[in-house]
Amino acid sequence: MYKIRIIVNKGKTMEKEFIEKSREALIEERNEILESLSDQNEQMQKLVGTVESGDEADRASDRIDGSLLNSLSEASSRRLTLIDNALERIKNGKYGICKSCGQEIAQGRLEAIPYAALCINCQTKADRQNR
Repeated sequence: MYKIRIIVNKGKTMEKEFIEKSREALIEERNEILESLSDQNEQMQKLVGTVESGDEADRASDRIDGSLLNSLSEASSRRLTLIDNALERIKNGKYGICKSCGQEIAQGRLEAIPYAALCINCQTKADRQNR
């Protein structure tokens, strides 16, 4: 059996089957995040409705719950953006190519983090700079 390969940036190749599998995983994760954000929004609306009632301890608990939901929503929103960007790279034939150095991102890295935009070396450099 022959594996179909597609040529991506600078003559590098990546299996079409792997890219399609990654696309499906990204879409599934995107849908899960959207569903989670929707659920969090419903929970937030319920919290807002109960803030007016209850004693001080209840209101403090509701504020903490609201802050936690906001933090989760922000993290989910950032991940959603990364996923959307990865889907765009698939569409443009640039999936699996490091946005910094232009080298192919290791397949193992993409299996672990399908929305990775940087190879491990460039990601390590970026992490050091952001500390």
